[in-house]
Amino acid sequence: MNELADRSGRPRGERLEKEHRELAILHRIAAALNESVDLASSLDAALSRVAELLELRSGWVWLLEEETEEPYLAASRNLPPGLGNRPETMEGSCYCLDTFRSGGMEGAANVNVVVCSRLRGLTKGTDGLGHHASIPLRARGRPLGVMNVASQGWRRLSSDELQLLHTIGEMVGTAIERANLFRKSTEAGATEERNRLAREIHDTLAQGLAATALHLDAAEALLESGTDPEAARALVRRALEGTRRNLEDARRSVLDLRAAPLEGRTLSEALQGKVAQLRERYEPELVFHSVGAAQPLSTSIETALFRVAEEALSNALQHAGASRIALRLTAAPDQVMLEVVDDGRGFGVRPEEGRGFGLTGMRERLRLLGGDLQVRSAPGAGASVRATVPLATND
Repeated sequence: MNELADRSGRPRGERLEKEHRELAILHRIAAALNESVDLASSLDAALSRVAELLELRSGWVWLLEEETEEPYLAASRNLPPGLGNRPETMEGSCYCLDTFRSGGMEGAANVNVVVCSRLRGLTKGTDGLGHHASIPLRARGRPLGVMNVASQGWRRLSSDELQLLHTIGEMVGTAIERANLFRKSTEAGATEERNRLAREIHDTLAQGLAATALHLDAAEALLESGTDPEAARALVRRALEGTRRNLEDARRSVLDLRAAPLEGRTLSEALQGKVAQLRERYEPELVFHSVGAAQPLSTSIETALFRVAEEALSNALQHAGASRIALRLTAAPDQVMLEVVDDGRGFGVRPEEGRGFGLTGMRERLRLLGGDLQVRSAPGAGASVRATVPLATND
C-alpha cells in the first residue's frame, strides 16, 4: 500500500520529517536569541545558527538607525576578504537595501536570492560568493533592516525554504525590538542617575562654597580690624583647603558623566565639530573621516572615545610640529576604533613608559570598557594613537 500523501502530493512521512526539522531549526534559533538582550550578541547568535543549520557560508545584518533611518552594518559572519578587510565597502546603500526601503520585500515570496551589488563590484576577495538571500527584518510593521545570508553555488530557493527564512526574519526582528526596548530603558535609568549625580554635585559644591565664603568673610573682618592677623591667615588656609577638596570631589563626580559636546549629537558629529573648531585655531591641516557613523554606541563608549580624541589631538597639535593630522572613526559590528595619525617629529620613548598623564588617562578610560590603546611612533616618523573598544559581548 502506498504511503498516504498530503495535499502537495508529498508522502506524509516525508512531510512530517521536514516539518520536524524546520521546527528544530526555529527552536535552536529562538534559544540563541533568548540567551541575551544585548543586540550585538543576539544578531551574532542568529547569524551563527542560521549559517550552521542551513549550511550557509556568510551572513551580515543591516539595521536602520531609528532617527535618521540610515543603514549601518550591525553584525557579520565570515565576510569575504574583499568586504571584511575594507570597512568602507560596507558603507552606503546597495541593491538589497534600496529594495527593502522601497517596500520591495513584502512577504515571503520576495525573500529570494539576488546578485550582491557590493560583491559584483569586486575583482578579487569574493571567496566565490556572488549572490545572497535577503530577509526583511520588521517588528510591529516597522522596518528594522535586512539580514543577508550567502553561500557558494546558490540555487533558487523553494517556497518552503523562503517561508522558513521569512519566519526566521520575524523572530530576529522581535529580538531586535526587545533589545532596543531594553537599551532605551537602561539609558533612561542612566539619565536619571546622571541627574541625581548632578544634583549631588550641586549640593556638595553649594555647601563647600558657602563654608569657603564664611571663612573668607571672617578673615576679611579680622584683617580690617588688625586684631589677629595670624587667625586671619589660618581662615584663608582653611578656605583654600576646602576649595581644593571640593574641586577634587567635583572632578571625580563628573568623570563618568556624558561629555557636554556630545549632547544631542552622535560621536561622529561631535568629532566633526571638534575638528572644525580646531581648524580655526591651529595651522596644521586637520581631516576627519568616519565609517559606520550611523551605528549607535553606548554613552560610556562615546564619552570615552571623545575624550581620547580630544587628548590625542591636543598632544599632536601642541607637541608634534605636524603639518597634517588625520582623525578616523571606524565602527564595525564587533568593535569601534578611533585613530589619530600625524606626520610630526615623532618620539622615541616606549608607549608603556607613558609620556605623562595624557596617555595614562586614555588607557584607564579604555580599560574600563575592555578596550585597548596602541601608540606607535619613532623620531622623525610621526605618531599614531589607536583606541579600540569591543562592542559584541559573549553573554
